[in-house]
Amino acid sequence: MSKRPVSPHAVPADPSAPRVIASFLSWPHAGGVLVDVTVVPNARRTEAVGLHDGALRVRLAAPPVDGAANEALQQWLARSLGLPQRAVTLVQGQTSRRKRLHAQANAQAVLGWLADLRTAGVPDLSLPD
Repeated sequence: MSKRPVSPHAVPADPSAPRVIASFLSWPHAGGVLVDVTVVPNARRTEAVGLHDGALRVRLAAPPVDGAANEALQQWLARSLGLPQRAVTLVQGQTSRRKRLHAQANAQAVLGWLADLRTAGVPDLSLPD
């Protein structure tokens, strides 16, 4: 009798253990979700454009000067998830293009955002159905 392969999106045995629902997300984490992002500052507009090295690639219409790009990224993610800006914090990557953010979002907000990314045609975005 062979065992069925376990989906990487299956609920873990420990419900408090983080699980990956997309390569750039860890869920749940401290009442929210961790989002790994690679930023491209000084773009014409702020938008998600695909994946890069396991992170969501986001073009930012802000320069990487005096924290302007970090601020723009936090505003974009909060707006995308329908959260107040204070609900999104930069955890890692203050001066790097690779960043990790924590968003205090519920599952409904995160899944809605992922559906919006898919609908917007973000390339290379493979998500569970």
